[in-house]
Amino acid sequence: MEEVTPSRSTAWMRVVVLAISAFIFNTTEFIPIGLLSDIAASFAMQTEQVGLIITIYAWIVASASLICMLLTSKIERRKLLIGVFILFIASHVLTAVAWSFTTLVISRVGVALAHSVFWSITASLAIRVAPAGKKAQALSMLAGGTALAMVLGLPLGRIIGQLLGWRMTFIGIALCASLALVMLWRLLPVLKSEHSGSFSSVPVLFKRPALLSLYMLTIIVVTAHFTAYSYIEPFIQNVAALAENFTTLMLLLFGAAGILGSLLFSRYSERFPSGFFMGAMGMLAVSLLLLLPASGSEMSLTLLCVLWGMAIMAIGLSMQAKVLSLAPDATDVAMSIYSGLYNFGIGAGALLGNQVSLHLGMANIGFVGAPLALIALGWCVLNFYRNERLQQV
Repeated sequence: MEEVTPSRSTAWMRVVVLAISAFIFNTTEFIPIGLLSDIAASFAMQTEQVGLIITIYAWIVASASLICMLLTSKIERRKLLIGVFILFIASHVLTAVAWSFTTLVISRVGVALAHSVFWSITASLAIRVAPAGKKAQALSMLAGGTALAMVLGLPLGRIIGQLLGWRMTFIGIALCASLALVMLWRLLPVLKSEHSGSFSSVPVLFKRPALLSLYMLTIIVVTAHFTAYSYIEPFIQNVAALAENFTTLMLLLFGAAGILGSLLFSRYSERFPSGFFMGAMGMLAVSLLLLLPASGSEMSLTLLCVLWGMAIMAIGLSMQAKVLSLAPDATDVAMSIYSGLYNFGIGAGALLGNQVSLHLGMANIGFVGAPLALIALGWCVLNFYRNERLQQV
C-alpha cells in the first residue's frame, strides 16, 4: 500500500533516486556526442554518418513517447520503472557487444523505448514523492541529475572511452543502471497511476492554445540548440583546432553551468517567470551566434560554454514546469507529448547540424542554429505582450 505520510528525509531520498535515474538516462542519451569520433573509427565510418544515431534515437523517442505512455498508463509506477530499467540495462549490454553499426542502432532503439516511458512519468512522480511545498525544488533536483549527466556523465564517459574503448563506457552505464534499479526497488513505495490521462486527453490538450504554443516553441528552441551541440566535439577539435583534453573540459564546464542554471531556476523562475524564460532564450541565441567567433580563443570559448549551458538548462526547466502547470489533469500525457517533441527537436537539430557540416562546413553550425533561437525568442516576447494585454482587458 502506498505510504500516506513519509518522513521528510524519506521523501527527499525518493527524489534523489529519481534524480540519479535521470542522470543515468541523460548520460546515455548524450554520450554519443562525446564519442562520435571513436565510434566512427571503430566502424570505419565518417563522424557525420555516425552522428545520425543521435537523430535516430531522438526520433524514436519522439514517435514512441505518447504511444508507450498510453500503453502503460494503468500500470503501477514503481513496477513500470523497474521494467523500464530492465529493458534499459539489456539494451546497453547489446550496445557494448555490437558487432556492426546496424546492431548498434538496434540496441539504441531499445534504450530509446525505455527513455520514452521514463521521461513521460518521471517529472510528475518527482512532484508526487517530494516533501510538501517543494515541487519546484524537486524538479530542480531532477534537472540537477540531467545537468550532472553533462558535467560528470558525458566527460567521464568520454574519458573511459578514450582509455578503455567506447564499449566500456556503455558497460559502465549498464552497471550504474543496475545499482539504480536496486535503489528504486528498495526506496520507492507503490505509486498508483494518477492523472496520467488517456487517449481522450490528447485532443483536449491540443485545444489549449497556451500549451500548443509551448509545444511548438519546444521544437524550435531544441532544434536550435542541438544543431550546434550535437557536433560540439568535432567542432572544438576540427574547427577550433583545440586538444582532446580541452574538449573534455568544455563538456565538463557546460554541464557545471547547467547545474548553475537549475539553481537560478529554483530561485527566480516563480518570481519572474516570463522575464527569466525570455532572458535564458536570449542567452541561448547569443551563445549560438558567437560560437564561431569565440572559437579563436580558449578563454572566449570557455565563457561561451558556461553561458550556453546555463541558458539551455534554464529553458528546459521553465518549459517543463509550464507544461505541468498547463495540464494538471493529464500530466503524464502532456509530459509524454513534451518529451516526444523535445526529442523530435534533438533529432531535427542533429540532422540539421549533419547537413550543415556536410554542405556548408561544420564552422557554420552556430550561425544556422542562432536564427532559430531568435525566432523562439520573438515568439516568447509576442506571447508575453499578448497575455499582458488580455489581462488588462
